[in-house]
Amino acid sequence: MTDNRKFEIVADTELPGTPERVWQAVTKDTAAWMFPTDQWPDVKTVEEFPNHLVSRMEGPNGWFNQLEHVLEPVEGGRAKLHYVHSGIFDDNWDEQYDGASKHTEFYLHTLGQYLQYFDGQPVVFTDIQAPTSSQTPDGFVQLKKALGVDGVEAGTPFEVDVDGVGRLSGEVDFSNENFLGLRTADTLFRFFGRNAFGAPVGMTVHEFGGSGDSELTAKAWGAFLEKVYA
Repeated sequence: MTDNRKFEIVADTELPGTPERVWQAVTKDTAAWMFPTDQWPDVKTVEEFPNHLVSRMEGPNGWFNQLEHVLEPVEGGRAKLHYVHSGIFDDNWDEQYDGASKHTEFYLHTLGQYLQYFDGQPVVFTDIQAPTSSQTPDGFVQLKKALGVDGVEAGTPFEVDVDGVGRLSGEVDFSNENFLGLRTADTLFRFFGRNAFGAPVGMTVHEFGGSGDSELTAKAWGAFLEKVYA
Protein backbone atom coordinates (compact mmCIF):
# COMPACT_ATOMS: atom_id res chain seq x y z
CA MET A 1 0.00 0.00 0.00
CA THR A 2 1.35 3.42 -0.91
CA ASP A 3 1.65 6.07 1.79
CA ASN A 4 0.17 8.60 -0.63
CA ARG A 5 -3.41 8.45 0.69
CA LYS A 6 -6.33 10.78 1.22
CA PHE A 7 -7.34 11.98 4.67
CA GLU A 8 -10.26 13.83 6.20
CA ILE A 9 -10.37 15.47 9.62
CA VAL A 10 -13.78 16.69 10.79
CA ALA A 11 -14.52 18.84 13.84
CA ASP A 12 -17.63 20.55 15.16
CA THR A 13 -17.44 23.23 17.80
CA GLU A 14 -19.12 26.40 19.08
CA LEU A 15 -17.12 29.62 19.14
CA PRO A 16 -17.51 32.87 21.15
CA GLY A 17 -17.97 35.12 18.13
CA THR A 18 -20.43 35.80 15.35
CA PRO A 19 -19.96 34.07 11.96
CA GLU A 20 -18.65 37.42 10.66
CA ARG A 21 -15.96 37.57 13.35
CA VAL A 22 -15.00 33.92 12.90
CA TRP A 23 -14.74 34.50 9.13
CA GLN A 24 -12.37 37.41 9.77
CA ALA A 25 -10.29 35.28 12.12
CA VAL A 26 -9.89 32.33 9.74
CA THR A 27 -9.21 34.46 6.66
CA LYS A 28 -7.28 37.54 7.82
CA ASP A 29 -6.23 37.09 11.46
CA THR A 30 -4.67 33.62 11.46
CA ALA A 31 -1.46 34.91 13.07
CA ALA A 32 -3.53 35.72 16.17
CA TRP A 33 -4.39 32.07 16.93
CA MET A 34 -2.53 29.73 14.54
CA PHE A 35 0.19 31.07 12.22
CA PRO A 36 0.29 33.55 9.32
CA THR A 37 -1.28 32.13 6.16
CA ASP A 38 -1.36 35.29 4.04
CA GLN A 39 1.28 33.89 1.68
CA TRP A 40 -0.50 30.60 1.02
CA PRO A 41 -1.22 30.06 -2.70
CA ASP A 42 -4.74 28.86 -2.00
CA VAL A 43 -7.86 29.31 -4.11
CA LYS A 44 -11.25 30.06 -2.55
CA THR A 45 -13.43 27.51 -4.35
CA VAL A 46 -16.42 28.52 -2.21
CA GLU A 47 -16.72 31.98 -0.67
CA GLU A 48 -20.20 32.68 0.68
CA PHE A 49 -19.65 35.27 3.40
CA PRO A 50 -20.10 34.69 6.29
CA ASN A 51 -21.36 31.10 6.22
CA HIS A 52 -19.36 28.88 3.88
CA LEU A 53 -15.69 29.03 2.93
CA VAL A 54 -13.58 26.44 1.12
CA SER A 55 -9.87 27.10 0.55
CA ARG A 56 -7.86 24.69 -1.58
CA MET A 57 -4.26 24.22 -2.68
CA GLU A 58 -3.27 21.74 -5.41
CA GLY A 59 0.02 20.26 -6.53
CA PRO A 60 1.57 17.56 -8.74
CA ASN A 61 0.23 14.00 -8.98
CA GLY A 62 -3.18 14.85 -7.56
CA TRP A 63 -1.88 16.32 -4.31
CA PHE A 64 -4.26 18.77 -2.58
CA ASN A 65 -4.90 20.38 0.77
CA GLN A 66 -8.36 21.77 1.52
CA LEU A 67 -9.99 23.56 4.44
CA GLU A 68 -13.75 23.97 4.72
CA HIS A 69 -15.55 26.17 7.25
CA VAL A 70 -19.33 26.10 7.58
CA LEU A 71 -20.65 28.71 10.02
CA GLU A 72 -24.08 29.13 11.56
CA PRO A 73 -25.14 31.86 14.00
CA VAL A 74 -26.01 30.83 17.54
CA GLU A 75 -27.95 32.90 20.06
CA GLY A 76 -25.79 35.16 22.18
CA GLY A 77 -23.42 36.32 19.46
CA ARG A 78 -21.82 32.93 19.01
CA ALA A 79 -21.23 30.69 16.01
CA LYS A 80 -21.38 26.98 15.31
CA LEU A 81 -18.45 25.79 13.20
CA HIS A 82 -18.32 22.66 11.07
CA TYR A 83 -14.69 22.23 10.03
CA VAL A 84 -13.29 19.77 7.49
CA HIS A 85 -9.60 19.44 6.64
CA SER A 86 -8.99 17.07 3.75
CA GLY A 87 -6.21 16.26 1.35
CA ILE A 88 -3.39 13.84 0.63
CA PHE A 89 -0.36 13.05 2.78
CA ASP A 90 2.71 12.18 0.72
CA ASP A 91 4.31 9.81 3.25
CA ASN A 92 4.19 8.62 6.88
CA TRP A 93 0.40 8.67 6.63
CA ASP A 94 -0.44 7.37 10.10
CA GLU A 95 1.98 9.71 11.87
CA GLN A 96 0.91 12.74 9.83
CA TYR A 97 -2.78 12.00 10.33
CA ASP A 98 -2.35 11.53 14.07
CA GLY A 99 -0.44 14.81 14.34
CA ALA A 100 -2.84 16.80 12.14
CA SER A 101 -5.99 15.57 13.86
CA LYS A 102 -4.62 16.35 17.33
CA HIS A 103 -3.39 19.77 16.22
CA THR A 104 -6.89 20.54 14.95
CA GLU A 105 -8.41 20.36 18.43
CA PHE A 106 -5.73 22.65 19.84
CA TYR A 107 -5.91 25.20 17.03
CA LEU A 108 -9.71 25.45 17.21
CA HIS A 109 -9.51 25.84 20.98
CA THR A 110 -6.98 28.64 20.50
CA LEU A 111 -9.28 30.25 17.94
CA GLY A 112 -11.93 30.36 20.65
CA GLN A 113 -9.49 31.90 23.13
CA TYR A 114 -8.58 34.60 20.65
CA LEU A 115 -12.20 35.42 19.88
CA GLN A 116 -13.14 35.53 23.55
CA TYR A 117 -10.25 37.56 24.93
CA PHE A 118 -8.41 39.38 22.12
CA ASP A 119 -10.70 39.63 19.11
CA GLY A 120 -9.62 42.35 16.68
CA GLN A 121 -6.50 43.39 18.58
CA PRO A 122 -3.22 43.73 16.64
CA VAL A 123 -0.88 40.82 17.23
CA VAL A 124 2.84 40.13 17.12
CA PHE A 125 3.44 36.48 16.20
CA THR A 126 6.59 34.52 17.03
CA ASP A 127 7.41 30.89 16.23
CA ILE A 128 10.19 29.21 18.24
CA GLN A 129 11.51 25.67 17.87
CA ALA A 130 13.26 23.73 20.62
CA PRO A 131 16.55 21.98 19.83
CA THR A 132 16.52 18.49 18.31
CA SER A 133 17.38 17.12 21.75
CA SER A 134 13.70 17.68 22.63
CA GLN A 135 12.75 14.76 20.34
CA THR A 136 12.72 12.24 23.18
CA PRO A 137 9.67 10.41 24.57
CA ASP A 138 9.64 12.67 27.64
CA GLY A 139 10.56 15.86 25.77
CA PHE A 140 7.25 17.62 26.32
CA VAL A 141 7.08 16.57 29.97
CA GLN A 142 10.50 18.19 30.46
CA LEU A 143 9.10 21.48 29.20
CA LYS A 144 5.99 21.31 31.38
CA LYS A 145 8.16 20.65 34.43
CA ALA A 146 10.43 23.57 33.55
CA LEU A 147 7.34 25.81 33.37
CA GLY A 148 5.99 24.42 36.64
CA VAL A 149 2.72 23.22 35.10
CA ASP A 150 3.24 19.47 34.73
CA GLY A 151 0.03 17.80 35.86
CA VAL A 152 -1.85 21.11 36.07
CA GLU A 153 -5.34 20.98 34.58
CA ALA A 154 -6.90 23.49 32.21
CA GLY A 155 -8.69 26.29 34.04
CA THR A 156 -6.03 26.53 36.74
CA PRO A 157 -4.27 29.85 37.48
CA PHE A 158 -0.51 29.82 37.06
CA GLU A 159 2.41 32.04 37.98
CA VAL A 160 5.97 31.28 36.93
CA ASP A 161 9.34 32.96 36.51
CA VAL A 162 10.74 31.95 33.13
CA ASP A 163 14.51 32.32 33.03
CA GLY A 164 15.41 35.10 30.60
CA VAL A 165 11.78 35.86 29.80
CA GLY A 166 10.34 37.17 33.05
CA ARG A 167 7.39 36.56 35.33
CA LEU A 168 4.23 35.23 33.74
CA SER A 169 0.83 34.87 35.38
CA GLY A 170 -2.54 33.92 34.02
CA GLU A 171 -4.46 30.74 33.33
CA VAL A 172 -3.64 27.33 31.93
CA ASP A 173 -6.31 27.27 29.23
CA PHE A 174 -5.39 23.92 27.62
CA SER A 175 -3.35 20.94 28.72
CA ASN A 176 -2.97 17.37 27.54
CA GLU A 177 -0.10 15.03 26.69
CA ASN A 178 0.66 16.81 23.39
CA PHE A 179 -0.26 20.47 23.86
CA LEU A 180 -0.21 23.26 26.43
CA GLY A 181 -1.88 26.67 26.32
CA LEU A 182 -1.07 29.51 28.71
CA ARG A 183 -3.04 32.74 28.58
CA THR A 184 -1.95 35.95 30.27
CA ALA A 185 -3.62 39.37 30.22
CA ASP A 186 -2.06 40.20 26.85
CA THR A 187 -0.56 37.03 25.36
CA LEU A 188 -1.40 33.52 24.22
CA PHE A 189 1.50 31.08 24.64
CA ARG A 190 1.05 27.83 22.70
CA PHE A 191 3.34 24.83 23.28
CA PHE A 192 3.45 21.83 20.93
CA GLY A 193 4.69 18.40 22.00
CA ARG A 194 5.69 17.47 18.47
CA ASN A 195 8.24 15.03 19.85
CA ALA A 196 5.29 12.60 19.74
CA PHE A 197 5.08 13.11 15.96
CA GLY A 198 8.78 12.82 15.09
CA ALA A 199 9.70 16.52 15.35
CA PRO A 200 11.17 18.89 17.95
CA VAL A 201 9.01 20.50 20.60
CA GLY A 202 7.79 23.91 19.42
CA MET A 203 5.95 26.96 20.63
CA THR A 204 4.24 30.10 19.34
CA VAL A 205 3.70 33.42 21.05
CA HIS A 206 0.74 35.63 20.12
CA GLU A 207 1.27 38.98 21.84
CA PHE A 208 -1.59 41.50 21.90
CA GLY A 209 -0.11 44.08 24.25
CA GLY A 210 0.90 46.48 21.49
CA SER A 211 4.60 46.45 22.36
CA GLY A 212 5.69 43.00 21.20
CA ASP A 213 9.07 42.45 19.57
CA SER A 214 9.25 39.14 17.71
CA GLU A 215 13.04 39.13 17.50
CA LEU A 216 13.52 39.66 21.23
CA THR A 217 10.77 37.15 22.06
CA ALA A 218 12.42 34.49 19.88
CA LYS A 219 15.81 35.15 21.45
CA ALA A 220 14.54 34.96 25.04
CA TRP A 221 12.40 31.86 24.62
CA GLY A 222 14.99 30.21 22.40
CA ALA A 223 17.60 30.58 25.14
CA PHE A 224 15.16 29.17 27.70
CA LEU A 225 14.44 26.12 25.51
CA GLU A 226 18.15 25.57 24.96
CA LYS A 227 18.61 25.35 28.75
CA VAL A 228 15.63 23.02 29.17
CA TYR A 229 17.05 20.57 26.64
CA ALA A 230 20.77 21.01 27.31
